[in-house]
Amino acid sequence: MFTHHTAELGEVRLHYVTAGDGERAVCLLHGWPQTWWEWRRVMPALAEQFSVVAPDMRGLGDSSCPAAGYDKQNVANDIWRLMHETLGHERFFLAGHDWGGPVAYALAHAHGEAVTRLAILDVVVPFGSAEDLTWGGKRWHHGFHWVQDLPEALVTGRERMYLSWFYNNLAYNPAAITVQDIDEYVRAYSRPGVLRAGFEYYRATPTDILHNNENRKTPLAMPVLALGGSGGKGRGMQVLENMRQLASDVRGGEIARCGHWLPEEQPETLARELLAFFNQGS
Repeated sequence: MFTHHTAELGEVRLHYVTAGDGERAVCLLHGWPQTWWEWRRVMPALAEQFSVVAPDMRGLGDSSCPAAGYDKQNVANDIWRLMHETLGHERFFLAGHDWGGPVAYALAHAHGEAVTRLAILDVVVPFGSAEDLTWGGKRWHHGFHWVQDLPEALVTGRERMYLSWFYNNLAYNPAAITVQDIDEYVRAYSRPGVLRAGFEYYRATPTDILHNNENRKTPLAMPVLALGGSGGKGRGMQVLENMRQLASDVRGGEIARCGHWLPEEQPETLARELLAFFNQGS
C-alpha cells in the first residue's frame, strides 16, 4: 500500500510516502511530534480515489535536518518543490495537521493557483501575536520550546517520556496512539538533529507571524475546511474561527470524541470529511 521515496532538493532531502494512483493528487502534512506515520489510517481511504503524498517535513521523520530554514514559508517551499518539480503535480489538494497546518496555509497563499482545496486540522495559524497559538498560555510547551538549546539538553535521552506526555494528554482517547506507534515516533525523533529541528518549528514563530500578518491582507480564495477536535483536548471551533480571518470561503467545525490527534483518534471520520470536501471540486 505505502511506497517510500526520497527527493533531493538541494539543501534538504525529503522522505515521502505515496499511495494510490488517481489522476488527482492529495498532499498530507504532519505535525509535531509526529511524522508522515500519523496519516497511516487515513491514507488507504484517500488512495482509493487519489494519488496521496505524505512527506516528512524538513528536519523531521526520515528527512534531512538542515541547520536553518524552519519558518513555515520556507518549509512550504520544500513541499511545493516536491509536489510541483519532483512529482509534476500542477494542481493538488492539501491538508495540514498541527504545524503542518501553518505550512499548508503558507503554501496555499504562495501558490493559490495550484492548491485547489485546503484542509486545516486542529491548529491555528499564528498572526498578530502568539496568544492564540499558545491558547492563552494553556499550551505551556510553546514557551519551553522557544528557549534556545535547553529543551534539547533536557529531552535528549528521555524522548519517550517527553513525547508520550503529548500523545497521552492531548488525546480524548490516548489508546489511539499505540505503543508501537510511539516506538516509531521515538525512533524518528531520536535520530541526530531531529529533536532540535522539531523545536526550531516553534522558534520560527516570530518570523511566521510577520509573514502571516502580511499574507492575511490577501485572504485565501480557494475553499477551506477547518476542523478541530471537540473532546476538550483539541482546539474545537478555534480552527474555524481562525481560518475565517484568513480565507474567504471557509466551512468546518468539530469532530466529536476527539482530541488533538484527529488522523489517529478519528481516522474514519476524518477520511470521510476529507473525501467529501475534496470531491466537491477539482
